[in-house]
Amino acid sequence: MKPLAKYVFVTGGVVSGLGKGVLTASLGCLLRARGVAVTLQKIDPYLNVDAGTINPYEHGEVFVTNDGLETDLDIGHYERFLDQDLGHANYLTTGQVYWSVIQRERRGDYLGRTVQVIPHVTEEIKARMRRALEATGSEVVVVEVGGTVGDIEGLPYLEAIRQMRDELPREDVAVVHLAYVPILSTTGELKTKPTQHSVKELRAAGIQPDFIVARCPVPLPENLRRKIALFCDVPVEHVIEDRDLPSIYEVPLFLADEGFDLKLLRRLDLSHKDSDLRAWHDFVRRLKNSEGHVRIAVVGKYVELHDAYLSIVEALRHAGAALGMQVEIQWVPAERVEKEGEKALAGVQGILVPGGFGERGIEGKVWAADYARRQKIPFFGICLGMQVAAIAFARHVLGRKNANSTEFDAHTRDPVIDLLPEQKKIQEKGGTMRLGAYPAELTPGTRVHAAYGLPRIAERHRHRYEFNLDYLEDFVRAGFIPAAFSPDGRLVEALELREHPWYVAVQFHPEFQSRPLRPHPLFLSFLRACSSS
Repeated sequence: MKPLAKYVFVTGGVVSGLGKGVLTASLGCLLRARGVAVTLQKIDPYLNVDAGTINPYEHGEVFVTNDGLETDLDIGHYERFLDQDLGHANYLTTGQVYWSVIQRERRGDYLGRTVQVIPHVTEEIKARMRRALEATGSEVVVVEVGGTVGDIEGLPYLEAIRQMRDELPREDVAVVHLAYVPILSTTGELKTKPTQHSVKELRAAGIQPDFIVARCPVPLPENLRRKIALFCDVPVEHVIEDRDLPSIYEVPLFLADEGFDLKLLRRLDLSHKDSDLRAWHDFVRRLKNSEGHVRIAVVGKYVELHDAYLSIVEALRHAGAALGMQVEIQWVPAERVEKEGEKALAGVQGILVPGGFGERGIEGKVWAADYARRQKIPFFGICLGMQVAAIAFARHVLGRKNANSTEFDAHTRDPVIDLLPEQKKIQEKGGTMRLGAYPAELTPGTRVHAAYGLPRIAERHRHRYEFNLDYLEDFVRAGFIPAAFSPDGRLVEALELREHPWYVAVQFHPEFQSRPLRPHPLFLSFLRACSSS
């Protein structure tokens, strides 16, 4: 029997940033709650091969999958809402598509034919969409098309979708179009004309949407719902309200109240179970009604852009909800710490230094790590956060005043953080770091071991520089002990202070594996320590 293969395409119109990623993730959450085998795929139409070399100011954080792919932050939303690990098959860029087509042309695979956008590029796109189903064993793939309908770089993807609608049975393909219904500040009116124009753009590409999701700041009146249906040629029950909500985690519940999942399943002619969202309801209730409170300072380079640390924010929320406490994040620019010192960190119960690259603000991060050590404030260092903690300890406890990372001082006399020999040979930047999930052996009796309750873990990495083992003996003697090693013993994966309430620094990124219904154990342990400090 031929396995099911259903495709749901999510497009966006009017403006970018409407929340296609959250909508796609929410659809995945709702379908999974009804027993449907679903996976999600993100299309980014830019020419980058992956998100690894893109500035955070343009796309927010770089999310890393278990299999080592650097993606945009929407893949993080997908994993959190689906509670599944995704990988290479779930992320598609124009750079990947053209790279593959050009390689095939160079090999002669096209047998001398002229290589064109249609059919060669569109066939490559369709093949990669099918691969998402095959690689995950799913029966439905929800594909988010990045950008806005009308963007020139998105046209090959719309053409591929148009072809698939023609090639497959009607019940195997559905198109969901997310559009904006703004409210005029002068009259307080909701206006549907932008939605109508974005649907017109979609039709110009040969695609008629099956559903229109109306993003709006206030409830959508019935008369406007009917107007959108009439002018955009969809059934009125297929106009779905997507109202602004306090939390992204409320979106699946709101869409379920709209009956969106049932309507979509009927459109796809799919059988399903009764929906079970009880655990999700409970999580949202705890997220909104937690009575405890803790304030955490996040000391970073891009703190004015919260999306640069999105997975850390969400991991703190997940753990806070599980512990019944609201987590207030105090965003502290590292350069401010350099200037103001203790004043910049006043009134916090915990300090977290996240990952990052580049020299700007490093001394502020080093100062914050040492301040947490001296003042016995719970400290959580992640990736670069572990490296600055090691630099601070070497300088202020071991007396090595010039200790540094060779990333910031290539000629430092005490390179407590350095490149591995194999990394020193690498010239290209894209996709060449230590990326994806790597195993680690935990040291019994440490706080890290107690948090996980396991002898061995696998966590995701994104970095080039490592702790220099030449300094390990001095660190251990002074009380900064390894809490985790790579299985071969070559790499220190975590350090923690022996004489401190909670001072843990890890080389990996635990935030990437935190989920709403499965908070990460290190974030739980950190917040417990903060609440009792």
